[in-house]
Amino acid sequence: MSGPDNGWRWWLCGLLFAATALSFLDRQVLSVLAPVVTRELGMSSLEYSHVTTAFLVSYAVMFLVGGRVLDVVGTRLGLALSVGVWSLASAGHALVNSALQLGAARFLLGAGEGGCFPGAAKGVAEWFPPRQRALAMGFAIGGASLGAVAAPPLTLWLAHRVGWRGVFLATGLMGIGWVIVWWFSSRSAAQAAPPAAAHPSPARPSLASLCVRQDVCGLALIRFIVDPVFYFYMFWIPKYLSQERGATQEQIGNLAWIPFLALGLSNVAGGGLSDWLVRRGRAAFTARRLIMAGAAALTMASSLAGRVETVELALAMMALLMLAHGFWITNYVTLISERFPPGAVGTVMGLTGAVGAVGGMVANTAIGWSVDRFSYGPVWLVSGLLYPLAFGVLLLTIRARRDDPQPPN
Repeated sequence: MSGPDNGWRWWLCGLLFAATALSFLDRQVLSVLAPVVTRELGMSSLEYSHVTTAFLVSYAVMFLVGGRVLDVVGTRLGLALSVGVWSLASAGHALVNSALQLGAARFLLGAGEGGCFPGAAKGVAEWFPPRQRALAMGFAIGGASLGAVAAPPLTLWLAHRVGWRGVFLATGLMGIGWVIVWWFSSRSAAQAAPPAAAHPSPARPSLASLCVRQDVCGLALIRFIVDPVFYFYMFWIPKYLSQERGATQEQIGNLAWIPFLALGLSNVAGGGLSDWLVRRGRAAFTARRLIMAGAAALTMASSLAGRVETVELALAMMALLMLAHGFWITNYVTLISERFPPGAVGTVMGLTGAVGAVGGMVANTAIGWSVDRFSYGPVWLVSGLLYPLAFGVLLLTIRARRDDPQPPN
């Protein structure tokens, strides 16, 4: 595929990259600003934990609901609504004056962000053929790592100039700007570049019919198993580096972004390698699964992160796991986009993501219990075993089908 059609598709994929970057930027601004926000609002640590939980609860619910909404109203309107809601919620943080109001803003932020990744997966599934799909998927969801890398320095830079309330207002305005560009670009692209989905049928299976399918249950169980590892890296690594490694705030700021950079690079590389295998004659399902197998094996090395001597070596082990996660998640999402008709991709992505978020909430409690009573040792050990376990679930529950995308002639 070449010419203007392909150009439009990659332009829209770039907008999906920007959307996932904004989603991670917006959710992490509060983490960076937490000391000054909680002090100014007079919040206790318990109140702050309730605020963060408000985001996780609405995010988990809306991951499922948002995916279904996207399948009903379409990618263009669904993503505009999703990014619009969370951008208004982000800007609304600038107006809060109490823990309750901050919790309400976080709840609304999670409600909007729940539709982001199902929308990105649905868009790529609709616009790209199998030989380009994994690369496009890796690029689209790879924006999240850019948001995670950029959040600390950008937030602190803005806070010094416009104050913490101004930071939330600025990120909200970024999102509104994205919605405007997306709305007009996606309309033009729809006229210039017809969809390239592997499934021509607009079928939209019911949620009940999807939930009883073995492959959907397997995909959901996989997210329940591996998402807690990702949430551990998102929420606990700075605390671990300070508490167990004696890292200073400056060291954490200088090093903690490295694993997320590795994630972003592997999102794209994992998709590109998978598509290369397809072009070399591998069936798409086989190519995606081969990359996931290699990624699962690589994650076992992360168990050493708690045993190496220096902070730098520990960060290297963490970066290795995030590198493997990028290869894994890109091909996992691509597998969903190729296995289900366009009218079900958002729903399946939402369902599996919601199950993964529940797994993350359960794991957060277990991690806190383990750290208080033992150490981070058991957590590191388990984190190195969960991806191979999840790959075993993949082998048992998800099989190749005759209608899976085949290698090009």
